[in-house]
Amino acid sequence: MRLFMKLRHSEGVAIASAKAGFSAATGHRLAAGAVLPSRRKASRGRRRPDPLVDIFDAEIVPMLEAAPALRAIAIYEEMRRRHPDLPSGIRRTIERRVRAWRAEHGPEREVIFRQTHAPGRLALSDFTDCGDLGVTIAGVALAHRLYHFRLAWSGFAHAHVILGGESYVALAQGLQNALWALGGAPVEHRSDSLSAAFRNLTADARGDLTLRYDALCAHYGMAPTRNNRGVAHENGAIESAHGHLKAAIRDTLLMRGVRDFDDVAAYRRFIDELVAARNRRVATRIDAERLHLQPLPGARTADYEEVIVTVTSSGGFTLRKVFYTVPSRLIGHRLRARLYDDRLDLFIGGTALMTLPRGRATASGKHGHVVDYRHVIHSLRRKPMALLGLVYRDALFPRPVYARTFERLCAALPERTACRTMVELLALAHERACEATLAVILDQCIADDVLPDLAELRGRFAPDPATLPVVTVRLAPLASYDVLLTGAAA
Repeated sequence: MRLFMKLRHSEGVAIASAKAGFSAATGHRLAAGAVLPSRRKASRGRRRPDPLVDIFDAEIVPMLEAAPALRAIAIYEEMRRRHPDLPSGIRRTIERRVRAWRAEHGPEREVIFRQTHAPGRLALSDFTDCGDLGVTIAGVALAHRLYHFRLAWSGFAHAHVILGGESYVALAQGLQNALWALGGAPVEHRSDSLSAAFRNLTADARGDLTLRYDALCAHYGMAPTRNNRGVAHENGAIESAHGHLKAAIRDTLLMRGVRDFDDVAAYRRFIDELVAARNRRVATRIDAERLHLQPLPGARTADYEEVIVTVTSSGGFTLRKVFYTVPSRLIGHRLRARLYDDRLDLFIGGTALMTLPRGRATASGKHGHVVDYRHVIHSLRRKPMALLGLVYRDALFPRPVYARTFERLCAALPERTACRTMVELLALAHERACEATLAVILDQCIADDVLPDLAELRGRFAPDPATLPVVTVRLAPLASYDVLLTGAAA
């Protein structure tokens, strides 16, 4: 009809009716009408009795006034319990009536005030849990978070995989990576009050964490701000972006076909490539905002925690409910440990010793273990029975096949023999640098249901005598040293 009325300005009734898709008779009837067809009919009244006429004002409204947050489905179920004769199809009616009542009589709701952002002024940081992405590393599920940084004006984003919880170390590392990738610093940096990092800390520790965060922002000339605790929409510029980023990761994983990665480094490269591709979409705005950013300082500031640890007679130290092994020559020494999100750097005095992967305590609160069998194998060979009840035995085995081999040895041999054989296998893997190759052989032994032959394995991994060089040492006559001394005196 709308098309017909429009065509009537330039066409006759018959042509306009044909183009509109109905007969000329209908066109003449519409043209002769004084009002629209929708105005000619009286509004339809109720076709059946109102099933809530006796109970809505008398029972439902008092319930809503007493508990404004009560859900409509709960009211429906309660009304069905009180009045069994009510039809089951009134759920939608109750939901509609409750919604209309709340629109007229409900409490005031919080208003979101949309903000305008100036370039170079505001950046936001937050963490988002990514355990539901189903990512695995070498077949093992990866429980992790993403540190997410975003500029409010241009939409520049940076994401960093965090293996532990929300902490100052994770924030400092992710924030500095983002700023150096961006090439400048904004005027203001906003976080969500670091609530997770503050959890279970004493008042002094919380104060120290606040001072460190303020010092980090001051190093880059940023004013630190925090949103009110529990008011996530104050960080809306990044809270909303969390969902878009995680949706993009899910889509890319689906197109990739597999969610497994060789190692964490490969997964981090995957995230970096995805975020970089999203930044290219707003490259023009990012380039424009870079002109308004503050210059970076000459160097990064510390993005780690430094702790002093003492190596005990157990051949290691305990830090944050995790036991770490180190070479036994360090027993009794005090070491400086720089604690990062994914690693520990150990120093003795000013000398760097080694880097260890960072461990985590279990979800149940039990201590974790980061054990390198190479650190203790020399002592374990002298006391092989210690393997049987070793506290960190499960973490001692470098690969799962070694643990399965020990279980089979214990089932088939006396305990002493089983322990000695297993310790010798570990020593062989260490001394001959054949851990991976030996693991393949042990896996084949399990498949063939045979026990490993230690003598045969030693022969297989022993050096070939034909390849050993012949070293001939010729000793100089002692008189030649007298000649050297004479020449020095002259």
